[in-house]
Amino acid sequence: QMQMQQATTVLSSSSNRPWTLWCHPVPVVSSPSHAKNKKHGLRLRAGMAMASSELPDLSAIQRVVLDIEGTTTPISFVADVLFPYARDNVRRHLAATYGSSEETRADVALLRAQVEEDLAQGVDGAVAVPPDAEGEGEGAVVEALAANVESMIRADRKVTALKQLQGRIWRRGFDSGELRSEVYDDAADALRRWRAKAYIYSSGSREAQRLIFANTAAHGDLRDHLCGFFDTTIGAKREVSSYYEIWQTLGTDRPSQILFLTDVYQEAAAAKTAGLEVIISVRPGNAPLPDNHGFHTITSFAEISI
Repeated sequence: QMQMQQATTVLSSSSNRPWTLWCHPVPVVSSPSHAKNKKHGLRLRAGMAMASSELPDLSAIQRVVLDIEGTTTPISFVADVLFPYARDNVRRHLAATYGSSEETRADVALLRAQVEEDLAQGVDGAVAVPPDAEGEGEGAVVEALAANVESMIRADRKVTALKQLQGRIWRRGFDSGELRSEVYDDAADALRRWRAKAYIYSSGSREAQRLIFANTAAHGDLRDHLCGFFDTTIGAKREVSSYYEIWQTLGTDRPSQILFLTDVYQEAAAAKTAGLEVIISVRPGNAPLPDNHGFHTITSFAEISI
């Protein structure tokens, strides 16, 4: 297993690796040239939230892996700010960069492949994309791509093609000052306080994750308190194998030395099956949990000392 290097060491990775890792301090990254009503309406069932005194012994925890939406960040920020911003700006972004940006060429290639797969599977909202063309033909391509992206956003698809493009669009918003992210006060305080190294695992692209934690409205740049970012290129968040890969990457002796915090029961179950310690985050607007779900829950990161 890979052992973590000293705190000042930057761990490099090839461009096709599904993760980025570095240990404190995180270098400042300049900007280079994330529903099916997933979570609406919190309904706390009797006995659902356990008191902090009932939390498991966390003294052995060496790493903590955090979900974003509904865990570190309000669902409303993602659903009501980030997603609409990407939807409203996708045409402008593609029209401005189509044919002139290597990033956009890569994004378009991923989108085309995803759309072809969606069409073959009969996914609702999938629209055929015309072949690449110059001049007036570009407008038809951009329109078809935008229609597919809008459909994916409405369905809260967790596909890499969408998440990567969303990250590019959000970058323009953060760079221009149109966007500033929200992170719960208790989450920001915990990142500064915890001794365990902290990582993010989100369906949003790693670029989008870095943007969120670099541009918080109330807490400034929090990247100094994060050691790395995982996205769906390491695996889907409801797949057990994804958490096994994260454990192998983080290099602890046992998966139980990693704490995973999420608001989604299916993600919690997958991580637990992989051997990680798991606590579910209960925040305003999060989806209700199943009865007798069997997980410890918190309403604030202040309840956790690691």
